[in-house]
This record gives sequence, C-alpha cells and structure tokens, in this order.
Amino acid sequence: MKPLMLQGHERAITQIKYNREGDLLFSSAKDVTPNVWYSLNGERLGTYIGHTGAVWCIDVDWKTTKFLSGAADNTLRLWDVATGAEIGNISSNSAVRTCSFSYSADLASYSTDQAMKQDCEIFIVDARDDESFKSSAPILRMTVPDSKVTSLIWGTLDHTIITGHEDGAITQWDLRTGKSIETVKDHQGSINDMQKNRQGTMFVTASKDKTSKLFDVDDLSVHKVYVTERPVNSASLSPVYDHVVLGGGQDVMDVTTTAAQAGKFDARFFHVIFEEEFARVKGHFGPINSLAFHPDGESFSTGGEDGFIRVQSFDPFYKEFRFDY
Repeated sequence: MKPLMLQGHERAITQIKYNREGDLLFSSAKDVTPNVWYSLNGERLGTYIGHTGAVWCIDVDWKTTKFLSGAADNTLRLWDVATGAEIGNISSNSAVRTCSFSYSADLASYSTDQAMKQDCEIFIVDARDDESFKSSAPILRMTVPDSKVTSLIWGTLDHTIITGHEDGAITQWDLRTGKSIETVKDHQGSINDMQKNRQGTMFVTASKDKTSKLFDVDDLSVHKVYVTERPVNSASLSPVYDHVVLGGGQDVMDVTTTAAQAGKFDARFFHVIFEEEFARVKGHFGPINSLAFHPDGESFSTGGEDGFIRVQSFDPFYKEFRFDY
C-alpha cells in the first residue's frame, strides 16, 4: 500500500498523536506551528499559530475539544481544537519538554527542562477552568533534581504519573503526596518515548540504549525486551494485535554522512509476546522521531527528522499474518 505523505512542517517532526476516534492526526515539529490533519486522506485541517520556538510535545483530550502544546519558547498553550483559538497560556522558566492530559482531561501535567540554572520540574494544572489555566497557578509542583524528564504518561485512575528520564530511570509519582513512590533503572540510555496500551495496564518505552521494553503501569516491572542495533526514538503498541512497532535510527549528528539504506531508518515490527521481529517498513530518509498506531489498528503513522509524516495502511497480508508457535 502506498503511504500518504503529509508535508506541512519545515523542520524535523517531534511528535505525532491521534485523537481517540482516530479521524484526526496532530503533529508538532521543530518549527513553531503544530498541525492537524485528516488521517483518512492526509488533508491538512488547520494549524495552531502562536508559539515562537520549537514545539516539543503535544496532546489532545478524550473528547477532541482541547489541544495542548509545549515548546522551547518556555510556554505551555491550550487550544480549542475546532477553531484553533488559544484558550490558555502558561509561562515557565525553561522549555516545556513533555505534556499530557489525564484520562478524564480534567487535569494536565507538563515538565520543564533543566536549563538556564533552573531545575527540571513537573507541574499538574487544572485544564477544566480556563481562568486557572491562564493564571498558571499549578495544583502541584514537583522538583526533579537528578535527571531531566524526557517523557511522561499518566498512571492508573489519574492517581499517579510516570516519568522517563535522561539517565534511563523511570519514576512513579503519587499525586496525592507529591512524592516519588518508586524508581527503576532498567535502561542505560535516555528514554525518548513512553506509550500505553489500549487498556492502560502496560506501557512501552523507547530508549537511546537501542532497546524498547514493556513495563507494568502499576509496579514498573519489566515483562518484555525488544532489542535493535540502533537508538530507538519511539515505540507504539497495536490496539488490536500483539504487535509493537519501533522507530529510530542513528544519532541525528551522524545522519548527513550515511546513506538512507545504511542509516536504518525503517519502522520495525516485533511480536509483543515472543520479542521477535517479523516486518520492516522503509520510507524515511532520516531517523523516525515519533510513531503511533491508528486507534483501529488498521494503519500507523511515522514522523521523521526529514520533516515528513507518513500514514501507512496495512495490506490484507498483515491481518492474516500468524506467528508460528
């Protein structure tokens, strides 16, 4: 199947995300305007104009009414999905690296970088009340002195959040006390991405140490390990099959000296249980920075360092494929 090529960003893609129904695909890049696309035909629906720095992270709420973006201009912005109007704007002391709505979207969390003599911090804000969002008084503020937060997801029942760090640690935070409950260090390199499964019971990590691992959301125990020979930038679990797709490639610094074939920029499919690779999808001529399965499991999207987003639909062979065991 020929993929849809979405070209609306001038610089490298930083994150892509589907809404819950999967009809819209949101994207951000190192340019200043997040975009929203129709996932069915790749038509660009609109842009969110207001940031003045690279947009590092995005999220969309359960009802697809509000959209969150954090950027290197030291702001977290809340947008109306339908109109593109900016609803709220929170200023921070350093770049906003991660952001995420809670499951109910009543709350939102975001983290800031360790830069300009500022500690890395995690904030919890009320996303329901636009006034409180504008006044930027966080409900909870937690300082992370050791290693900066590079990825963030919400835990069970919105009682906890889980953060991945630059030194490979994963920490679970209790939002009732504001303290860390547990920290595990199963990765040796920076954790670039964390994504939950459909049920919210497991999450998969993508790390610079060339592995991806499947963790339990509640006790942070490792269940499976997927090994590659390149840094992994993003990983996503299929909502309908026992499949996980990994994307990455060598370091961006080395990309200009390597041919696309040798750079290993393909998306790689592993069986979740057996940890074995069974397929690869080529296409990007730079590392894959972010990828996501469509909520119906019939297609997946990748965003690369080359500035393109590719929406790849699966052919019938993929659905008929059965692992021999």
